[in-house]
Amino acid sequence: MALIKKKRMGHLRRRKRVRQKISGTTDRPRLAVFRSLKHIYAQLINDELGVTVAEASTLSPELKGTLESGGNVTAAESVGALLAQKAKQQEIEVVVFDRGGHLYHGRIKALAEAARAEGLKF
Repeated sequence: MALIKKKRMGHLRRRKRVRQKISGTTDRPRLAVFRSLKHIYAQLINDELGVTVAEASTLSPELKGTLESGGNVTAAESVGALLAQKAKQQEIEVVVFDRGGHLYHGRIKALAEAARAEGLKF
């Protein structure tokens, strides 16, 4: 039990440290990523106004029936590409990446690179 609590506290500490340094604006919204075991969620947030500009996840209607599993790298790539397309529709090209305290590795990296491939800059 102690090891699990220690890992969780470390994750929360990293998440807080990252959030102190970055903030989304109208010109450059924050691309926030949340990862669970079964799904991955991403949203573009304007922290000045406190609103979500666009969102995509493995539970989005566009992706829900097409994915075999919501907790793998291919699902993360699909979410990144979908979010970038939604951002383009709202004429957003540049964002600030918030990895949510996770390492830039695996599903987080796949989502980011798919968003970059679709034209988002960060």
